[in-house]
Amino acid sequence: MEKPEIWLEFAPELHVFVAPRHRAGRAAVRTDGASTLGHLVESLGVPLTEVGRFVLDAGPAQRREVPAGHLPGPGEEISVHPVTRPQHLPGPARFLLDVHLGTLARRLRLLGVDAAYESVDIGDPALATRSAAEQRVMLSRDRGLLRRRELWAGAYVHSHRPAEQLRDVLSRFAPPLAPWTRCTACNGLLRSASKEAVHEHLEDGTERSFDVFAQCGDCAKVYWRGAHHASLNAIVEEALAEFGQAGDGAPH
Repeated sequence: MEKPEIWLEFAPELHVFVAPRHRAGRAAVRTDGASTLGHLVESLGVPLTEVGRFVLDAGPAQRREVPAGHLPGPGEEISVHPVTRPQHLPGPARFLLDVHLGTLARRLRLLGVDAAYESVDIGDPALATRSAAEQRVMLSRDRGLLRRRELWAGAYVHSHRPAEQLRDVLSRFAPPLAPWTRCTACNGLLRSASKEAVHEHLEDGTERSFDVFAQCGDCAKVYWRGAHHASLNAIVEEALAEFGQAGDGAPH
C-alpha cells in the first residue's frame, strides 16, 4: 500500500537544512501515517530548535497553527516557519557552547553574557544533560545534538566565522550586554582589584605600566588594558552599536 502524502513548504531561512527538492515552494512528502509532524520535519534535516511554528492550511480562511506533535493527515498542506527574532526564552539568556565554539564563547563573555563552554568533547548526552540541569541554551553546529530531547533550549550557529557567529547569537536572543564584567577564560565574574592585591600575578613591566586592574572571583585571572585591548574594544563597540548599551561594568 502506498504511503500517504502531505505537502510541506519550508521558509527560506530553513532552506539550509533541507535537500534542494524541498526548497522550491511546496513539496510532496511521504509519511508512514504514524509519525508526528515534528519527527517528520527533523527527519528531513531541520532541528526543531530552529522551528518557530507550523501552520496548517485547511482551506480558504482556515489556516491555523498546529503543534510539533500534530499527526499529519493525507493531503494536508503545512508551512514550516523559523523562530522569531529576538526569540523569547522561558528564563535568562544563558548559554552552553560545544567544543567547536571556543572563540564565540570568549566573545560572549567579553560582552558580559553568561556563556559556559566545554573545552573537551564530553559527548552529546552530557552536553544535553547540562543544558537541562542549568537551563542553558545549547549553541552548536551539530544538528544531531540539537535534536536531543533533553535540551532545555538550543540554537544552530550558522557561520564558521566568529564575528558572524556572535551577530547571529546576539540578534537571535538579544541578551543584556555588560562588557568587561566576565572572565573570558572561565566565565566567572570580574571585580575591581588594587595593584597591591594582584601584584604577585604581574610581571614587572605590567606592574610599572598599569594602575587599573580587575580579577576573576573564580579563577583569580587578572585583567588590565594591555596590548590586546584595542582589538577587544573594537568587538565590544561594534556589538554595543548594533545590539544595545553597556551595563555597569567592572574596571578594565
